[in-house]
Amino acid sequence: MKTHLLRASALAGAAGLLIVGQAAAQTTPTTSDDAVDTLVITGSRIPRIATEGPAPVTVITSDNIKAAGFNSVPDVMRALTQNGGETQTQQSSSGMDWTPGAQQVDLRGLGPNHTLVLVNGRRIADFPLPYNGKSAFTDTSSIPLGMIDRIEVLSGSASAVYGSDAISGVVNFNLKKKVDGTTVDVTFGGYEHGGGASQRVNVSSGYSKGDFDLVIGGEFVNQRPMWAYERDIQDSTKDSPSSRTAIARRDFLRMDPSEDVYVDPGASTCKTLSKLNGGSIEYVSRPGWGLDGDPGYYCGSYSSIGYGTIVSERKSANVVASLNYAPRDNLSFFADISAGYSRTRQFQDVLNWEYQDANGSEDGIFYNQFTGALDLWHRNFTPEEMGGLNKGFIKNVSRTLSITPGVKGSLGGGWEYEAFYNFSQYKSSISWPKVVTSKATAFFLGQQLGVDADSGYPIFNADPARLYTPLTTAQLNAITARTTYRPIARQQGVSFQVNKADLFSLPAGPVGFAAVAEYGHQSYRLGLDPLATVNYYYGLRDADGSGSRDRWGVGYEFRVPLLRSLELSTAGRYDGYKYGGNTIDKFTYNGGLEWRPVKTLLLRAAYGTGFRAPDLHYVFAREGISHPSGTDYYRCRSEEPDEDIGDCSYADEGLVKVRLGNAKLKPETSKSFNYGAVWSPVRNFDISVDYFRVQLDNAVLDMSLDSVLRQEADCRIGKTSAGTAVSAASPTCVDALARVKRNPLTAAINPGAISTVTINPINVATERTTGIDVAAHYRWPTDSLGTFNFSLAHTWVHNHTSRQYPGDPVENQLAFDSGYDIPRTKSSAAINWTLGALSIGLHGQRLDRIPNYNEDGWTKATYMFNATAQYEINDRTRVSLAVDNLLDKNPPRDPTYSGYPYYDTSWFSSTGRSYYLQLTHKFGGASGL
Repeated sequence: MKTHLLRASALAGAAGLLIVGQAAAQTTPTTSDDAVDTLVITGSRIPRIATEGPAPVTVITSDNIKAAGFNSVPDVMRALTQNGGETQTQQSSSGMDWTPGAQQVDLRGLGPNHTLVLVNGRRIADFPLPYNGKSAFTDTSSIPLGMIDRIEVLSGSASAVYGSDAISGVVNFNLKKKVDGTTVDVTFGGYEHGGGASQRVNVSSGYSKGDFDLVIGGEFVNQRPMWAYERDIQDSTKDSPSSRTAIARRDFLRMDPSEDVYVDPGASTCKTLSKLNGGSIEYVSRPGWGLDGDPGYYCGSYSSIGYGTIVSERKSANVVASLNYAPRDNLSFFADISAGYSRTRQFQDVLNWEYQDANGSEDGIFYNQFTGALDLWHRNFTPEEMGGLNKGFIKNVSRTLSITPGVKGSLGGGWEYEAFYNFSQYKSSISWPKVVTSKATAFFLGQQLGVDADSGYPIFNADPARLYTPLTTAQLNAITARTTYRPIARQQGVSFQVNKADLFSLPAGPVGFAAVAEYGHQSYRLGLDPLATVNYYYGLRDADGSGSRDRWGVGYEFRVPLLRSLELSTAGRYDGYKYGGNTIDKFTYNGGLEWRPVKTLLLRAAYGTGFRAPDLHYVFAREGISHPSGTDYYRCRSEEPDEDIGDCSYADEGLVKVRLGNAKLKPETSKSFNYGAVWSPVRNFDISVDYFRVQLDNAVLDMSLDSVLRQEADCRIGKTSAGTAVSAASPTCVDALARVKRNPLTAAINPGAISTVTINPINVATERTTGIDVAAHYRWPTDSLGTFNFSLAHTWVHNHTSRQYPGDPVENQLAFDSGYDIPRTKSSAAINWTLGALSIGLHGQRLDRIPNYNEDGWTKATYMFNATAQYEINDRTRVSLAVDNLLDKNPPRDPTYSGYPYYDTSWFSSTGRSYYLQLTHKFGGASGL
């Protein structure tokens, strides 16, 4: 018989296990008559007998996913203990600003852009908008859950095999390529506390005739939104644990900037607005914001905070096909095709408005001729004015396409080859509702009448009654519009690889060899609305970008048996990139040892280098602006030399920061090391313990605004604050003086003040993480009580440190005051019981404490449990029930979390308990699911 040494008993057969983890080496002996199939696992191109290698690979099968109750790929990724970084979720405000509808994986907490994501071992196009507006990443939510056969996760640098991006690890999604008959899964989901109902249909089928095989599958999802007002813990500002922020939202607010106090509108004014925001507008106050420290009054609502979505609306369809034609035993032609369509809608918040000048100033202040004083108006627009919340959705319509035709076969003499072309594209149309600055200003304030000579602010003649007058939907439509981005990302290339399991023989056994040559082209275009790149929309001026690069790479691998019990693996790869008139190249390598002193014990170690070529948007980003504040060190030192910098009059100056891409970036580089052991003392039990260390160097960060301002002051004055002489003609000074632009000394407003500072990304940062991964599995078959399967996975991070700029102190990212929310430990455990046609499973996760909102302490560790049950009605029909968040746990209560929604959305959600009922039926084919 043929035997796949994939630990069939402990892996594929353990339907209750989520974390298959670092599966132990197969120790079951085989007879001389056994024929053994070889396989290729993530991290190598050389076929091998066992799944274990020098570096641990976590394997998660489709049965594991079903038994754990997960209903999306991001849910599966969040359960990985190695996935230690906080990432954007459906509720994330930064995600809605930059990458609506997309979700990421972040192995080892080094950032989503340092995890390489593959589908069927091949690259796919990035999400077409950059993460946080800066770097590329892969959207895991676009991968159809129901079409996954297994997921393989390799932690550590793997550029010697895969090229760029594999710094913290590789996640390889293997889709189904073998089916028998036609199988239909229909899933209905719902939340106990309302909202977010969903339906999902998966269909897989196949066709075979002679030498031709076709496998085709589809996943169709209909997910309704869940609104924040549907959850008690975040439907009102009264939910805030801080009395300072448990106040009504300032929906209609007027301020006196000269006194920095609220202007009282009067109770009668607020009463005329009381029908807005669902009848929740009141005459309310905020302590300390009136004259002489009295309360400051305004018109606001406690419940208008809850208009955002916790779960996005999603309608999607994904179709996957795999074709294979094998006219001869040593030759086959294949094609893998996938196409996806999704429409997501999420609601971030209602639109708002304050006065904004033509330069994008955000202080909102103007001189009001009507009142003869400086004035500031703030306005939130209500659902009644919008014509319903549906008008405020952020909309994302995405289309994905991947095509991989190829050929593989034998060259004779034991040589196997594969050649293929891969094309992948991710294309979106994403729109946000926005206020048009000029139209809103004209509507509320009228035409500008000049500039006030005393204050320098523009003059308007605006009756405050305009601020407190509800708008009709037509009036709001007249001052708003949708800004639509049409980004697209493409990845294409050709690859040729060969391998030979026995290149030549040594006394201990045959030497395995593989080689690969690749050429590819990558491009992106953000496709921004041109009006979004200027100060047209209120609060928005974005940076467009487009560009492309060519890449090539050649690599090799050897697996060498040094002794019967000792094996060496090594790989090397040389990659080159060409973009924007620049060329970079990088050689990476790895090496590993596997030692089996006895059949039941594997000792292993691996060292690898990695790199990430400069991200396309880091290179090609066009000009974008923001409005931070900074210290004007030059004016402080020259005009107020006797004052401490913190007490200087120019210590908190508003300015315009201009950001551009940098074509001179170098590759980010990494080194990773792991060693550990896998022990399987009996057939049905294994445990692995592995130490890991990953160091990222030359990481890309934006230049420090503060450092540029310090350099500019040194260069203008001719010496540092410590008295060291500085030459204005030095390259550093020439650069710093060019970056900082100031108003002319003859300017009517703010003469000599900083107007703009230009920065760009540079290679400066270093980050390092070390820790231990543990995984264990046990299968216990009984004669009468059925079969029990147990699994455990645990990751403990010993340290995670970073240094942003040379000379900076090393920062402990695990400290509560570091600004990072990285847990020291993550754990998963599962138990599954099978008796005849019935299978019941329980899966639990533990997330260690993370810093509280004030960064002066910790939140407590949290636990989450899912339960599943499935019953095979007959050999063609199965019914399954999954209950996620079995104990109906809410996010941990943080008494310091004063910012809405009053918990960390990167780690927690208030969705509550949910139920998923699935019916599976198989038509045709052999009996059995």
